[in-house]
Amino acid sequence: MNQIQLKRHRIHVLTLMILPALLVTSCLNNGLEFDASGTFEATDVIVSAEVAGRILSFSAHEGDSLGAGTIVARIDPLSLSLQKEQIEATKSSLDLKTMDVEPQINVLNGQIQAQRRQIDVLAGQMSVLQREKERFTKLVNADAVPRKQLEDIEGQIDVLSKQQVAARSQIDILEKQIAAQRATARRQNRAILSEKDPLDKRAAQVDDQLSRTAVKNPLSGTVLITYAEAGEITGPGKPLYKIAKTDTLFLRTYLTGGQLPTVKIGQSVQVMVDDGKGGYRAYPGTITWIADQAEFTPKTIMTRDERANLVYATKVRVANDGLLKIGMYAEVDLNE
Repeated sequence: MNQIQLKRHRIHVLTLMILPALLVTSCLNNGLEFDASGTFEATDVIVSAEVAGRILSFSAHEGDSLGAGTIVARIDPLSLSLQKEQIEATKSSLDLKTMDVEPQINVLNGQIQAQRRQIDVLAGQMSVLQREKERFTKLVNADAVPRKQLEDIEGQIDVLSKQQVAARSQIDILEKQIAAQRATARRQNRAILSEKDPLDKRAAQVDDQLSRTAVKNPLSGTVLITYAEAGEITGPGKPLYKIAKTDTLFLRTYLTGGQLPTVKIGQSVQVMVDDGKGGYRAYPGTITWIADQAEFTPKTIMTRDERANLVYATKVRVANDGLLKIGMYAEVDLNE
């Protein structure tokens, strides 16, 4: 090989060595640069049982989309129903213990009516005797009859008058007895019925617990995981399933102290997600939360300035079109 050929060979080899480096450099220079990155998370809720009992039915399955208010599970209400029946029976027994004074009062009212009829009869007799007294007074003044007859009539009038007074006094006594009977009954019944108020409160509490035997889904979302099955025994606070609101996701990312002065809550940003074809799919996002305290850079988080020792956790709200998933990785461009 002559010198010209050797020189050409060296140039060819050098070209083959430099070309890949140039291609890599070109790709890096043309690549997108992002300000931060992170993973999507959702607002999830663990739905738990609120009463104890056997799960009669359970319709939540992982991946199901449930609407708010949907009845997901039913817990056996038998124990609570028996408690409610016991409370109602106790309330009924209290009603039987109350004093009913109406029969006694009716008897006393009958005696009062009899006394009033007696007074009317005495008043009629009194009227007749008054007329007789006037007639005999004239006869006595004319010396037509003995004065003894007039005195007898006056004596009868006095007796009738006293009988009327006695009858009216008896009516007063009977009316006072009626008032006393009613007052006594009120006191006794009030003491008995005072036991009814706690029972009413207890009954309302049992009714509330009965309503909670039907487990209602609290929010619209997707079931992430279930913890129970129909036929199992559950109790208050025992988890049944976890559901997340997936129509809106939050990208948790971290910003350095140098980036912090350029962002604010409510700021619009652009979220980039890998489209699976070597490119990115863009989503509009809004910064909804910025931590008020810094923390050490998590090892799993890559920030724009990897030398920063402290970062601020940030949440970006992104509307989900169905393609975003919890845990999916995404990039953030602060300059929308």
